Amino acid sequence: QPDDRGLIGDVPVLRVTRRGPEAVHFVPAALEPGAEVLLSLDWERRFDHMQQHSGQHLVSAIAEQMFGFKTTSWELGRQRSVIELDTPSVTAEQVEALEKSVNEKIRDRVPVNVRELAADDPEIETVRSRGLPDDHAGPVRVVDIKGIDSNLCCGTHVSNLSDLQVIKLLGVEKGKKNKTNLVFLVGNRVLKSIEQSHSTEKALTSLLKNGPGEHVEAVKRLQSSVKLLQKNNLNLLRDIAVLIAREFKSKPAPKQLFVLHRKEGDSEFMNIIANEIGTEETLLFLTVGDEKEAGLFLLAGPVEAVENLGPRVAELLGGKGAGKRGRFQGKAAKMSRRGEVQALLQEFISHQNPGA
Repeated sequence: QPDDRGLIGDVPVLRVTRRGPEAVHFVPAALEPGAEVLLSLDWERRFDHMQQHSGQHLVSAIAEQMFGFKTTSWELGRQRSVIELDTPSVTAEQVEALEKSVNEKIRDRVPVNVRELAADDPEIETVRSRGLPDDHAGPVRVVDIKGIDSNLCCGTHVSNLSDLQVIKLLGVEKGKKNKTNLVFLVGNRVLKSIEQSHSTEKALTSLLKNGPGEHVEAVKRLQSSVKLLQKNNLNLLRDIAVLIAREFKSKPAPKQLFVLHRKEGDSEFMNIIANEIGTEETLLFLTVGDEKEAGLFLLAGPVEAVENLGPRVAELLGGKGAGKRGRFQGKAAKMSRRGEVQALLQEFISHQNPGA
């Protein structure tokens, strides 16, 4: 169970941990030894942990009684909690029956009591436990859910199962080593989850213009439409790439440098242009994506020129890339520096052809 939070006087408690019999509090400022202070507990956090922890005891006990599923570990998470059950599978019908049973116990208002036993008390052997820590000191604490469970535990718990309000089992996930993880919420977390789901449902109703029962079908239709549009867009980009390349090649005296940026392009778009134009004699600098932020680039041309210029182009664009056989491509973080790259390439061509 996570530790408590709160204040010692006006100093916040950042963390609490146990060292043997002592509780060690971590605080951001020194406290005066011997001073009398008021301790203030973050009750919302504490009560949440009480609900989840007592809920875990109840679910673990009933799961073992009903189906023989033993609990091997559990985790109290920030948003949801998980019980690891020593079974390779749990059916949906078993989850439903378990959820029904634990909520019946809550409605029965079963008392939860805490008692302490001496470390050598033989009764400890009859209590459900995963063992004591090596540095344990003092009496042993037992949490009893009347008529349902007795468990060694140092955590904080409710005094009656009615304080749990409700338990919702969210389902199961595949665990480690042939075990199953049972995911659950207790009490206020159930209410918060419903509130969040309802807010999401209202937002989807507004966006999709239909009722909650039709949301799934509406999203499926949207996904199909998006896939079709993406396919059509890709085909159009391919056609545009071919036309751009053919227009460049149709000029009487093709230039030695070809530079192009297209916001909605992709890697395939750039490579089609490079393939269509040919890179034996022409140096191509192609970019796609946001004009002033991040995007993709391709430098293509004679092998020796690309090997020399590729890393320098990537550096100017604040990106990374790799190349082979006359092509160097990668991601760019500073597309706004495309003009500097073009100047670099133009200077390179001028040095290669002094009379040009």
